[in-house]
Amino acid sequence: MNTGISLIGVVFLLFMLACQTPDRSKLETSSSAIEQPAENYPEAMLKVLQAHGGLAQWRNMQSLYFEIEKDQQNEKHFIQLQNRLDRVEGANFVMGYDGQDVWVDADTTYKGNAEFYHNLMFYFYAMPFVLADPGINYQQIDPLIVQGTEYPGIAISYDEGIGTSPKDEYLLFYHPDSFEMAWLGYTATYFSKEKSTDFSWIAYSDWTTVNGLKLPTTLTWHQQQDGVPTEARNSVNFVNISPSEEILSEDLFIGP
Repeated sequence: MNTGISLIGVVFLLFMLACQTPDRSKLETSSSAIEQPAENYPEAMLKVLQAHGGLAQWRNMQSLYFEIEKDQQNEKHFIQLQNRLDRVEGANFVMGYDGQDVWVDADTTYKGNAEFYHNLMFYFYAMPFVLADPGINYQQIDPLIVQGTEYPGIAISYDEGIGTSPKDEYLLFYHPDSFEMAWLGYTATYFSKEKSTDFSWIAYSDWTTVNGLKLPTTLTWHQQQDGVPTEARNSVNFVNISPSEEILSEDLFIGP
């Protein structure tokens, strides 16, 4: 899916060692909440997308490039947006998806899982736009209250057979005034293949606008207690961000 410390290790632990069970009442439908297919976005979702540049501008982009800051060398991510081919270049590996298979070329120090990781950071990074993909359902949920601020929310689930982890769930919470994305709660079902009640939390607070799209420069994972994010756990910084209308060469995504 969907998707200082070694990023692969951090993200893997965040998924495998998810925090405590959140308040599942956030996923309960109120009498006025209506689940809607992706072709008929709820008004709130449209406003969130618009706050980040709009779905039309996102769909104008053909490719996305960004780097994740690392001590040894930055990790480079290339994505062909229309067909979701991808390539990730790290210090001790190169991996990607060529449209049919996930591939990896790595030295003996590489301990990751390419199938799990090749598009993981792209999905976290390209919020909220990836939550407008086909096969997604939306549901209004109770606000998330953090330090006295109420963030309205939308629950996202997937139709059966969508992606490698269709049982994943996301909770998107946005600022009540600006509609900018503020928090993301997510479950990870890639390894268990079963629905989960354990949500991890990411704060979205630092943004930059490039080619008309408002994209994050920092993602901060948080601890949680009783279904509410608490103190920060770790942050990931993004640089050299470039959404583009240019199509990348498909040779870039072919493995050795």
